[in-house]
Amino acid sequence: MQGKRALITGATDGIGKQAALEIASMGAAVTLVGRNEAKTRAVCGELQKQTGNPDINWLLGDLSSMDAVRRIAGEFRERHDRLDVLLNNAGASFSSYYESVDGIEMTIALNHFSYYLLTNLLLDMLVDTAAASGEARIVNVSSSAHKSAGSDGMHFDALNDPSQFKPFPAYGRSKLANLLFTYELDLRLAGTGVSVNAVNPGLVNTSIGDNMSGWIRHFFKLMKIVMGQTPKKGAETLVYLATAPEVAGISGKYWAFLQQHDSSDISYDREQQRKLWQYSAAASGVG
Repeated sequence: MQGKRALITGATDGIGKQAALEIASMGAAVTLVGRNEAKTRAVCGELQKQTGNPDINWLLGDLSSMDAVRRIAGEFRERHDRLDVLLNNAGASFSSYYESVDGIEMTIALNHFSYYLLTNLLLDMLVDTAAASGEARIVNVSSSAHKSAGSDGMHFDALNDPSQFKPFPAYGRSKLANLLFTYELDLRLAGTGVSVNAVNPGLVNTSIGDNMSGWIRHFFKLMKIVMGQTPKKGAETLVYLATAPEVAGISGKYWAFLQQHDSSDISYDREQQRKLWQYSAAASGVG
């Protein structure tokens, strides 16, 4: 990874932080994206010490805000002239209905629109890097929870309806969106040298679910204690797809535990893929 640069969202905790550590340890320059300045600054310094790699820096912003995503993309472009790996990892689940500053339900705003918008705003850099060096990679962190969205898919008309909000289906739809986005983007990137894959990291004992309330928070905590992997294990497939020579050129796949898997039937539905892209482009003004 010497001479390459990776941009990682949700990089101050859990599997994002672990992936940043491992990719930086391989010699790559790494840009972390975090929301809290003190924490992001501290993690950046910690990783520099652990890896001995001084070329680790950070960008700050709340990725549920489209303006913040645009600013992060702009600042990255000002500072850097290449992007070899974009790892879209930031995400959360919410126990109640909230809207982002853009008026979008918070789960889909953070878990999908941050991926969609940041990727599209940096896509030309990825394509240019691939043209110059032979390849570039996008890794989108999804989840097996995408199956909880059901066979009807996204329910676009209901995404912003508070009366229809339920925490687990909302999270499942956001993770289904990650797959629909990955598969549609793969088709659009054909011939560019840029690959895009989605990952189910499995249940990991991190801070996921800590922002929930009531019984849902306790449920997440118990599940993580009983079944959760370490962040190192959870990040394994992310790092593999971002760095391994043997997966160069493999694109448009769903991965878990270093293997390709089939995602839900609805995730392969071309109409759902196209509709999500159109919905996202209309809401963001990009794409």
